[in-house]
Amino acid sequence: MRGFDYFVVMFFCLLVFMGSTEGQLQMGFYSRSCPNAEKIVQDYVNRHIHNAPSVAATIIRMHFHDCFVRGCDASLLLNTTSSGNQTEKLATPNLTLRQFDFIDRVKSLLEAACPGVVSCADVLALVARDAIVATGGPFWKVPTGRRDGTISRSSEALNNIPPPTSNFTNLQRLFANQGLNLKDLVVLSGAHTIGIAHCSSFSNRLYNFTGALGTQDPALDSEYAANLKARKCRSLNDNTTIVEMDPGSFRTFDLSYYRLLLKRRGLFQSDSALTTNSTTLSYVNRLLGGSLENFFAEFAKSMEKMGRINVKTGTVGEIRKQCAVVNS
Repeated sequence: MRGFDYFVVMFFCLLVFMGSTEGQLQMGFYSRSCPNAEKIVQDYVNRHIHNAPSVAATIIRMHFHDCFVRGCDASLLLNTTSSGNQTEKLATPNLTLRQFDFIDRVKSLLEAACPGVVSCADVLALVARDAIVATGGPFWKVPTGRRDGTISRSSEALNNIPPPTSNFTNLQRLFANQGLNLKDLVVLSGAHTIGIAHCSSFSNRLYNFTGALGTQDPALDSEYAANLKARKCRSLNDNTTIVEMDPGSFRTFDLSYYRLLLKRRGLFQSDSALTTNSTTLSYVNRLLGGSLENFFAEFAKSMEKMGRINVKTGTVGEIRKQCAVVNS
């Protein structure tokens, strides 16, 4: 009996320990150490977003790209140093990201109010949520307490962030690597309902799909493809022209993105891939059959889940003074 009792006690202690480490992300983490932290973030976002979904879109993409590499630890925000190590910022998937200065300005306000308290990882998570809300999108809970990572490698971003050329198998693998399932894949892809993309992200579908010039992706609606070629991406080498990801509705966080998928008008191969699997297609149809409120609720659940990927808490990592550089 003694041995059994010992086992029970140790098992209980293990559960408590696991619960405590998981629980280190919590709502209102800064309520004592920096009581106005979340209000400072929200006020800045509300003052400067000016109903600009392109800003909200790029920051939520930044949050997504950060969480998929070493977890949500703001490693994406680090600049390359003189030592020559190329950071995530320089990886191909991140070259079109912008608004890093937006995060820096929020961080500077928090440093002025509470030096060395609020992590860049939490700043990014909060700004992403508040920016989406400010442009009419869904609200989700953002528990805080993340700490910042000190390692950032471009190769890891290249290997872990799903490229727009992904097929279903690749998407499933890369999401599963982060503990996200097929429902999360479909729901989080819905963020493509706002924002823009560069022609270089999808022009192979128009001009070079099989590797031979002149070939077009048969999964892309021919009328949509012809319009893109005539009015937007006029050559394979266009790296500057931008295109709405959800034409006609790119300023509104709604279900239009999913309607376009069923019309074969998803802009990326990774969008189109959602209709090639029976499970993900079923989720698309289910979202379209439900209300906008239901989509918002599902999006909130998946964002909360994504925001917990491999977070650093407790004494792991650091609280960066500046988001672009590790503390000296």
